Amino acid sequence: MLYLTTIVFKINTLQHMGCDGEEFPNSKLKMSHECPVCGKKNVSGSKLAAHLRTHTGEKPFECAVCNKKFSEVGHLRTHFRTHTGEKPFECAVCYTKFSEGGHLRTHLRTHTGEKPFECTVCNKKFSLGGHLRTHLRTHTGEKPFECTVCNKKFSQSGNLRKHILIHTGERPFECTVCNKKFSNGSNLRRHLRTHTGEKPFECTLCNKKFSRGGHLRMHLRTHTEER
Repeated sequence: MLYLTTIVFKINTLQHMGCDGEEFPNSKLKMSHECPVCGKKNVSGSKLAAHLRTHTGEKPFECAVCNKKFSEVGHLRTHFRTHTGEKPFECAVCYTKFSEGGHLRTHLRTHTGEKPFECTVCNKKFSLGGHLRTHLRTHTGEKPFECTVCNKKFSQSGNLRKHILIHTGERPFECTVCNKKFSNGSNLRRHLRTHTGEKPFECTLCNKKFSRGGHLRMHLRTHTEER
């Protein structure tokens, strides 16, 4: 750890002098841009110094508002927008604004339809890397989210959160018409149709409509003569 800290200090010294070490070929401070821990090559001394913090855990950049610390000044600048509410990245299509450039790039895919993340098993494509990781669990069977009450496991964290409501009895979704409460949003949406009369599920054979998908599936058996 002391060795890495010394390297970071030397790099920072060179940066303060206005160079990355290249201008001083005979200096003992001349550094390689290759990480001595993992061998990763960096384009400059400043990039190497930032990378070395992933090994040392050093976080020298502190938020003046909440004292949260960061390993890179760019991360601090991004974080500071949570305090200022600044959203400098604007979508040229719908003018929605974002605090981070990455969020804007992700949002733009809703307009372009781009899906750059492809499943190597079934070739299904996704607009977000997180969606691909979740999808891959349908192939691997991995269920990393475990209920601390009954030890039931889930492939998605959202499904675990819904499940926990069974144990807590909490019903956070309330009907604005009759104030009936539900443990999940899908049950509330289904219930709301009893007030609106909406029937979004339509039979493709006779055009009869239903408020629930299950009712449509039962109805389809009258056409197939399945009992």
